Amino acid sequence: NGVLGLMNNRKIPKMIDDQSFTITQTYNLRPDLLAFDLYGDPGLWWVFANRNPNQIADPLGDFVTGITIYLPKQSTLKNVLGI
Repeated sequence: NGVLGLMNNRKIPKMIDDQSFTITQTYNLRPDLLAFDLYGDPGLWWVFANRNPNQIADPLGDFVTGITIYLPKQSTLKNVLGI
């Protein structure tokens, strides 16, 4: 339906073990798909924008092929968000 859900504005800390990732065509404009593939929950799409505010000002419009972002590990989200 084109709706990702609410953006949760929580700080995601930078960690030394965050993984660098260049958005591929598979995930172009689809942070929900990447969140599902990484964390098993498409509702965590907002994590990428919160962790990468300099690369992703618009959580959907800036999530495009070729942009390199940092991906927090699932253990980081568990510790920070309690999930």
